Amino acid sequence: MTVLTILSWVLLSVAVPSAAWWLIVLVRVGRVASTRPTIRRGVDLPAPDGGWPSVSVIIPAHNEERVIERCARSLLEQKYPALQPIFVLDRCTDETAARLRALDPGGERLQIIENDSCPQDWAGKCNAARVGVEHATGDLLLFMDADTSAGPDVIRSAVALLRSGDLSLLSLLSTLTYEHDFEYRSQPVAAMALLSLYPPDMVNNAKHPRPFANGQFMLFDRPWYERIGGHAAVKDDLLEDIAFARQINWKGGRGNILMADGLFTCSMYSSLESFRRGWLRIFIESCRRKPGRLRKLAFRLLLTGVIMPLCMVIGLALGVVSAIQGEPGPGLALACTSGGGLLAQSLALAWMCRMGHQPIRTIFLHPLGCLEVRGILRRAAEVLLRGEPVVWGGRQYVLEAR
Repeated sequence: MTVLTILSWVLLSVAVPSAAWWLIVLVRVGRVASTRPTIRRGVDLPAPDGGWPSVSVIIPAHNEERVIERCARSLLEQKYPALQPIFVLDRCTDETAARLRALDPGGERLQIIENDSCPQDWAGKCNAARVGVEHATGDLLLFMDADTSAGPDVIRSAVALLRSGDLSLLSLLSTLTYEHDFEYRSQPVAAMALLSLYPPDMVNNAKHPRPFANGQFMLFDRPWYERIGGHAAVKDDLLEDIAFARQINWKGGRGNILMADGLFTCSMYSSLESFRRGWLRIFIESCRRKPGRLRKLAFRLLLTGVIMPLCMVIGLALGVVSAIQGEPGPGLALACTSGGGLLAQSLALAWMCRMGHQPIRTIFLHPLGCLEVRGILRRAAEVLLRGEPVVWGGRQYVLEAR
């Protein structure tokens, strides 16, 4: 038996489970796509019984001059009859307030609250949201991040779906922007890793839901928001959105997560460092502060996103060479299995890119993104084990590993 034959058998033993893995992923992506959990489902729905309820939109903002105008304009352009936009400027030291006032000189369409303090036991964002609620008069409460932008039909569609589905909380998976290298390289991988923990079809399962929400867009039925205790109930959580979803679930309410499908966008981070800090916090809380779970997810990214594809590329090349040279052994089977696995991976990633409105070139950067996100996950596990502080919302948290 030649060295080439032995190597072919070894690579075949890796290619078979690799191809099977990506085929399973492709089927799972297809299942999610077939349910079409997107906000566009609500665009053509009629007004709820009793007419359109009033909606208070609360946007906490801390030094958001980079994005605040885009967010405010998107609210001013909403096709909704009863909207109350409330911007709570949390200890801002930049031009956020001036840029908002320039959009609404008379102060008739945007309500601007300047908040200059925060209790010691509150995170800044949660406290600002609480302050906004105190001034809100709407039947529904919508919390949006300042770095988001809503299409004209988004709020109308969300309200229609909330009411028609008898939901307590409706949240959106925003369409992320792509302006920096790290966004093309690592942002899709980070988002996919999070969704692997909270698949939309499982989150929206009526009988056994996996509670999840995205704080960039959370539309509450106001009585349910008050029933769970509002932001006071989640002030100690690093991810108040998931904490809200769990509270709703525990109290017997229903939450849904929908894809924004290009109608609601978010520019999450302006630098690689802020991207790493932000996703470190997200992964710590989404993995329930369990270092083992973080390391397991990191290993899975390395295995499925780097090692498996690399072995299949080598297997495809080696299998073709072996078959052409007439070498004994599994040359043809290796080439077919590896090629099929790479095809399944490409189709799965392309399908996810299409659903997330991601640039197609992110597919080719997938292995590099897996390596970078793996590093964030491993760093998150170290932070927990070493008891290092996590900074968020103007506070430092020392989190205990579970």
